[in-house]
Amino acid sequence: MNIENSREYYGQVLQGSADLRTDACATAEAPGAAVRTALANVHPDVKGRYYGCGLIAPAEIAGARILDLGSGAGQDAYILAQLVGPAGHVTGVDATPEQLAVARAHQDWHADRFGFANTAFLEGDIEQLDALPLAPASFDVIVSNCVINLVADKAAVFRAAHRLLKAGGELYFSDVYADRRVPEALKSDPVLHGECLSGALYWGDFLAHAKAAGFADPRLVSDRPLGIGDPAIAAMLEGIGFHSATWRLFKLDGLEPECEDYGQAVRYRGTMEGHPQRFVLDKHHAMETGQLFRLCGNSWKMLAETRFAAHFDFFGDFSRHFGVFEGCGGGLPFTPATAAAPAASCC
Repeated sequence: MNIENSREYYGQVLQGSADLRTDACATAEAPGAAVRTALANVHPDVKGRYYGCGLIAPAEIAGARILDLGSGAGQDAYILAQLVGPAGHVTGVDATPEQLAVARAHQDWHADRFGFANTAFLEGDIEQLDALPLAPASFDVIVSNCVINLVADKAAVFRAAHRLLKAGGELYFSDVYADRRVPEALKSDPVLHGECLSGALYWGDFLAHAKAAGFADPRLVSDRPLGIGDPAIAAMLEGIGFHSATWRLFKLDGLEPECEDYGQAVRYRGTMEGHPQRFVLDKHHAMETGQLFRLCGNSWKMLAETRFAAHFDFFGDFSRHFGVFEGCGGGLPFTPATAAAPAASCC
């Protein structure tokens, strides 16, 4: 039901972003200057059919090869195409012909606007990426924006993403999550599914899928609780809390199941474009320029063995172990709708 309903809901039922009945498939976060500039260069017809729930513009992607899973009408792909520049490339994959038609119809327009052509759009099911002409270990970054919740075999998406990423590559994506498993009886409702709610993963199941695929230490970048303004939809889902969240998953060997302390630290140089004052690795790692920042062995690897390495000074090694960072792990990772931000951070 999932793929057929997605094609119908996003290809025929919805004619534009204004037709959505909840804010699950909407982005609330304010974009930075680079994304705002890039968005101004996206065709209005493309922007009018945007259904993302987050900002998927990771740092330090100039020259990168990017795969956009569920690229829709192409807004994120065309933003990323500008950020990677003429030396980079963005490939979008989507299963809805009507959405793909919009993206493809404006490729020449965007190439003229940008001064270069570096996009391709493939029709395909992101649950079956093996069927597409995509070479293993050929992408630096894979992104997705509020699409994985729409597919039935979510584990297959994570497995394929891990296979397609280069060593040190990253799956950086936004989606909708539930604070408990959604009842099976609700999953077949076409509106709940199309609004990105009934297919939302319980966050614990997401972590299990990601780790089984090879992403040993998923990192939460940002999240927000979702309000469901449609009374009929809210009544059907009473008791279930939903969050829109952005995660980053690195393809790295040797990541440990806990945040282990080796006495390491880094100093951010402030040299990433658009991030002169600080770099945010995840919700618990906001590193100010010039300040020594203690971190665990996994976080060290996420900086030292990825595209971020040139922008940090590294202190320490893995020769001495001090145990697990206090306060790490366990519990709902998202910020409750009625709670203030935590006073202390995890490693």
